[in-house]
Amino acid sequence: MSRKNSAKERILETASRLFYQQGFNSTGINQIIAEAGIAIGSLYKHYQSKNDLLYHYLLEQEKEYFINLDSYLENEEQPLEKLYKLIDYCIKYQQEAGYSGCHFIKINSEIGREDERITQLVVEHKMKQRAFIHALVDKIDQTQKLTMEKDSLVNTIFLMIEGSVVSANIHGNTDDLKAVKEIISQLF
Repeated sequence: MSRKNSAKERILETASRLFYQQGFNSTGINQIIAEAGIAIGSLYKHYQSKNDLLYHYLLEQEKEYFINLDSYLENEEQPLEKLYKLIDYCIKYQQEAGYSGCHFIKINSEIGREDERITQLVVEHKMKQRAFIHALVDKIDQTQKLTMEKDSLVNTIFLMIEGSVVSANIHGNTDDLKAVKEIISQLF
């Protein structure tokens, strides 16, 4: 980690890595301070609490997820191909992250609904993912007959992807994400 980054950036980068790799509850403030190379006062200057740091971590993950997804899909025009590439993006992400699962699902499973602001952010992220799939299915619906009711199809695809990301974390592979691609090809 470069010392050229501001203390705030180093704190967030360190916390992001630790929260994702070892979990929120297993990551202590002292570990973040030591690994970021900052003083405790610096941490509390930028973040009011560990939960505030968690909130900003999730905001950053939200932003990165959709920026990287848009970049990954930017050259694809066909909505069905975009849907397949969405699965490819999930596969690539899980492989690069060592099959560590979804930042948002992991945090939700660790802290549940104890922090309303974080819960809302997790819910909104998942709603945006579902809306993204819905927009693709809307476009597919304009060019071909759907095999099932649109909302049911969107829910099916969303839930298959979510479950497969959890499975990648559990099994340490992307086999179920690859299976989702095959199932989607049968749905369309």
